[in-house]
Amino acid sequence: MQIAIHIGANCTDEDRLIKSLLKNADALARHRIAVPQPSLYRPVLRDLLQITGDTTIPDTARDDLLDAVLAQGDADRLVLSNGNFICIPKRIFDNGTFYGQAELKMRAFRRLFAQDQISLYLGIRNPATFLHETFTRSDAGSIGAFLGLMRPEEIKWSDVVRRIRQAVPDVPLTVWCNEDTPMLWDQIMQTMAGAPDAVQMVGGMDMLGSLITKKGQQALQTQYAKAAALSNAERHDIMAEIWETHALEGTAEHVVDLPELSADQIAQMTEDYDKDVNLIRQMPGVEMMLPFR
Repeated sequence: MQIAIHIGANCTDEDRLIKSLLKNADALARHRIAVPQPSLYRPVLRDLLQITGDTTIPDTARDDLLDAVLAQGDADRLVLSNGNFICIPKRIFDNGTFYGQAELKMRAFRRLFAQDQISLYLGIRNPATFLHETFTRSDAGSIGAFLGLMRPEEIKWSDVVRRIRQAVPDVPLTVWCNEDTPMLWDQIMQTMAGAPDAVQMVGGMDMLGSLITKKGQQALQTQYAKAAALSNAERHDIMAEIWETHALEGTAEHVVDLPELSADQIAQMTEDYDKDVNLIRQMPGVEMMLPFR
């Protein structure tokens, strides 16, 4: 069986990806693609990933999980998603490593689904805005306490991606930038679901639609109806123009309000993020989804 696992990251799509995919659950089921409700697998997987570590997975764990999530019928592909699959926000910088549990959790997934074809999916974001959002959801009293031994400038997604690839080298990894998701949303959905092109999925404009005015949504619907005959780059040009023209007030920029970070630090982290994305693009076994391509 194919197992598509969306592993986060924390504070990226906020469950919107799985919600958009669930809108298509019935249509996908007709193609033997299962998108179960997260409540059917998240508690079970959380417990399995916590207790197994590098130890032996119970022999019946996989079959028990599949029996629970595929109660309505069989499938050839299973779609799982949880922004906390690697860890909860307060554990992100444990032991002085950015997502130090990533290798352990991915190896646990590989052992759990040893007989299956796994693919991983990861959304990343600007480390400055990521730090702001995750810190607010931790119980740390300061950025210094949250980061522990790390410094803000050391937050590099390429390090996480490299370690995941080393931990499970046979598992392909698809990565995208959270900042690009409004224009890539339908492609991310299609890729994650592994759906045939013939499947007309709904919800492909959910992300961009939440960021623009009603007038912009109407313009988007009109243009999207014509978009089937256009290339992805042409579609992205249209979406970018509508987004720029009809953006809701306060949604265009991500504010970083952390007294411990100076404006210069934030600017440097943003510049380094662009370079880091280019590094990820060049990594073997990694597909980097980008707009205007």
